[in-house]
Amino acid sequence: MKSNSIKIFVIGTALVSVLSGCGDSWFERDPKNILTNEQVWNDPNMVKSQLANLYNRITSLHGDFNTGGMCEIDDAMWSGALDQNGKNNFQYGNDYGRLWDYGLIRDINMSLENLETYGTDLTAEEKTLFKAEFRFIRAYIYFDMVRRMGGVPLITTTLEYDFSGDPSYLQHPRAKEHEVYDFVYSECEDVKNDLKANNGSQTRANYYTALALESRAMLYAGSIAKYNALNTPTLVTDGEEVGIPASMATDYYQKSLAASKEIITQGGYDLYNKQSNKGVNFYQLFMDKEKNPEIIWAKDYKNPTKVHSFGYDNVIQHLKEDNDNSSCIAPSLGLVEAYDYLDGTSGKLKYMDENNNYIVFDNPADLFANKDPRLYGTIIYPGTQFRSSDVDIQAGVAVWNAEKNNYDLLSDPTLGSTYTDGKTYVGQDGPQDGAQNVSNTGFYIRKYISEEAGFTLRNYEENWWPWFRLGEIYLNAAEASFELGDQNPGALYYINKLRERAGFPANSLTSLTMEKIQNERRVEMAFEDQRYFDLKRWRIADKIWNGDEGTETGNSTAVVYGLYPYRIAVAKPGTNDQDKYIFVKHRSSRFILARMFRMSNYYSSIADDVINNNPLIVKNPLQ
Repeated sequence: MKSNSIKIFVIGTALVSVLSGCGDSWFERDPKNILTNEQVWNDPNMVKSQLANLYNRITSLHGDFNTGGMCEIDDAMWSGALDQNGKNNFQYGNDYGRLWDYGLIRDINMSLENLETYGTDLTAEEKTLFKAEFRFIRAYIYFDMVRRMGGVPLITTTLEYDFSGDPSYLQHPRAKEHEVYDFVYSECEDVKNDLKANNGSQTRANYYTALALESRAMLYAGSIAKYNALNTPTLVTDGEEVGIPASMATDYYQKSLAASKEIITQGGYDLYNKQSNKGVNFYQLFMDKEKNPEIIWAKDYKNPTKVHSFGYDNVIQHLKEDNDNSSCIAPSLGLVEAYDYLDGTSGKLKYMDENNNYIVFDNPADLFANKDPRLYGTIIYPGTQFRSSDVDIQAGVAVWNAEKNNYDLLSDPTLGSTYTDGKTYVGQDGPQDGAQNVSNTGFYIRKYISEEAGFTLRNYEENWWPWFRLGEIYLNAAEASFELGDQNPGALYYINKLRERAGFPANSLTSLTMEKIQNERRVEMAFEDQRYFDLKRWRIADKIWNGDEGTETGNSTAVVYGLYPYRIAVAKPGTNDQDKYIFVKHRSSRFILARMFRMSNYYSSIADDVINNNPLIVKNPLQ
């Protein structure tokens, strides 16, 4: 006879306590909805489930198809719902980009400890691989925190409160900024060989994923060591929680370059080059999941179990497949002009002559002819196609005014409207100033938007988000080589390989500047969650996003401008310009304030509750 005991069962949503009496063996059965630690950590599939959960919780500031974040800082403006127009009234707060995710760190530490304690039935190979993956994810999270916050506490064991009333033993100070970068590097070095069992996977960490994290993290550390001392020398703390000594820059650049070279020469990856049309090829790089040779590590999606809605939010207006949303991100004229011409000249568009008169084009696409094909693969601009359909981007019509000796620019609030001559007044895709869900700049995003029918319905899309790809590794190698004084052949070789894939002639550049490297990163990695962090680590974010409102016609790098095409409905007498096109630079009325990045924004503020709970935590500078 068994003694009486209390058993707890969950039935639906009710919690029921049942007394089990003598002979009531039914009540002594093990519950079917509870798994013991031994069951979880000795089952490879259950461990993989935990890993999948942690992989899925990795995020980045604006990545993973978060449309709001990317439009705030990645060379675009918000053209979506009007009630979210605060995204265009955006100036960086001290908490912007904050990440202090010790809940995730705790879950990883607990996973490592449980695996060690309970995973006794796993094979040695399984256990080694799983531990390496948990440690890689932890290293990535620490990298994501240090690049936003500076030095953070390095916690590698589970902290448990003993209810003694004294929590001081749980309070850890911030590590030095360089110590966190050093931790990331040493963890990658320790686990990379144990990750080789995953080689070939593009969604789980493997040997080359660890090297890719080294390539990126060490480049960041080198940049901060060099440029903080040069450009923002006051951004330091006494304990070096913020600020890396300039003397450490060379070592970090060398480590980044070594990791990049190994990936390039031994990783078995190749720059994506399946399509003969270079613009289409660059677009397909982000859509092709079938033996894509460039992707090192990606967050994958599969309909219907795990999907996203980035295309639903951003497909060009007249081709939307749902009854709501579209066209939330409107790329900037500044980004469009960052793409060089194939002859190597600056990408500044030539839509006005030297006397500030309109240049007339037979077709809107003519303005963009012979531009870097990566522009086509990234942005939908006037005169191109999407889903084999002509885009319909026209802001209005131009009518010659003899008294003003210039054109009157006329528009209409209705998309797809017809002018008095029976031809297009405003295109189905705008642009329209002040409108929602239609571009306010004259440009749409192409990158990541599926051309397959049905794939821009809400909660339907399954294209992946690349965390690391070979194109970035080439850029990292070029920058590290340049910073180490190896311009030719080192840095030039890597930059020219990328440009050649894009469609430029071989060896199109014969010399380099840091500004050129920065621009190559801008155009190659547009909308890949890189630019915000790049400008921060180079310590030029306060110069680019400087709050300058510019003038009606003058440039400001802190303002998002558009470019509006107009069809000439009534041409200037004596010309043959009827039904041709002119372009007008425009600042949308929805773009309220020039972006302002302050010195205090180089490191996000630490939340007050964190500081209040831990007196050892030092605040970031200027906060």
